[in-house]
Amino acid sequence: MHHTAIVFLEFGAVLLGLGILGALALRAGISPIPLYLIAGLAFGTGGVLPLATSEEFISVGAELGVVLLLLTLGLEYNADELVTSLTSNARAGIVDLVLNAAPGAICALLLGWGPVAAVAMAGVTYATSSGITAKVLSDLGWVGNRETPTVLSLLVFEDLTMAVYLPILTTMLAGLSLVSGAIAVGIALLTVSVVLLVALKFGRFIEAFVSSPNSEVLLLKVVGLALLVAGLAQQLQVSAAVGAFLVGIALSGELAEDAQALLAPLRDLFAAVFFVFFGLQTDPAKILPVAGLAALLALVSMITKLLTGAYAARRAGIAKAGQARAGIALIPRGEFNIVIAGLAVGAGAHPDLGALAAAYVLILAAFGPLAAKLVQPLITAIAKRA
Repeated sequence: MHHTAIVFLEFGAVLLGLGILGALALRAGISPIPLYLIAGLAFGTGGVLPLATSEEFISVGAELGVVLLLLTLGLEYNADELVTSLTSNARAGIVDLVLNAAPGAICALLLGWGPVAAVAMAGVTYATSSGITAKVLSDLGWVGNRETPTVLSLLVFEDLTMAVYLPILTTMLAGLSLVSGAIAVGIALLTVSVVLLVALKFGRFIEAFVSSPNSEVLLLKVVGLALLVAGLAQQLQVSAAVGAFLVGIALSGELAEDAQALLAPLRDLFAAVFFVFFGLQTDPAKILPVAGLAALLALVSMITKLLTGAYAARRAGIAKAGQARAGIALIPRGEFNIVIAGLAVGAGAHPDLGALAAAYVLILAAFGPLAAKLVQPLITAIAKRA
């Protein structure tokens, strides 16, 4: 059979399968991310139906998925909001960083994986899934609650931290010397600072350039600009994902809303491909030996996120029911965690890191929304009693 025909057949089967899994997730009321990861495990090496020729094609789609995920996440904020969040919620953000990065780093060090894997695992356990958390807030009607701005401010702080963290991680994964690494990190931080400054001072000019009354032209401009900046960021030792995130930050207002609406189907398509690709890189046989460790790490992470949410909400003067909701909303892991693990696995940080991260995200991406639904009646009862 012709090579192109095989690619189309395999890729079509993957997409159709993802559509069916997504429908099942909607019916069950859970995030589809765990099911997408399972699909990747099934289609990868050691799975029940390994792909023969389309893995390289899917890898390109996965890279696009990362760029589009971070681009649309950046569109939710603007540079002013990022700066305001950094200054007003710095203390809670630092508590979030310390409490939730520590479990992953300590776990990697105790396992003897070394400092590079420890830095990667710190990121895996640190970042909350903005996408899953936003869906939880919407599905349960928590968007208008008093604690929701606190939750969103922590997510913004995490995103900004990722903009600094990812260049440092990629430098370490590249195995650069101390001097070369310091220079690369310096260039990365300078790049991030310049882009933020441009977004603050000249965002209106960027918006004027990108803006178009025609949806097709607007989509082409936004995606084209994001890919150009992502490629440039990659060349400067900054993650392509961070470059796309910063492009999203530079666009705001009605333009950002229009771009989000246009990008949503494209983002969902390639994001699903990204989660599948991560699963393709993980041998299912390696997950079972680390399943117990992943469950323990997930339990510790749930506790640290609950403490983080309670601390941040209490500082904002929110009652106990709201503190509990804030903590629960921060539990899910997903996009960023898999991005970080994917970078580490691709660079060969440690052979078991991908399996541990996949199992960890599977647990928290599924249990986070489920936990919120299960405890909602209890939280409502506490609020009424108070």
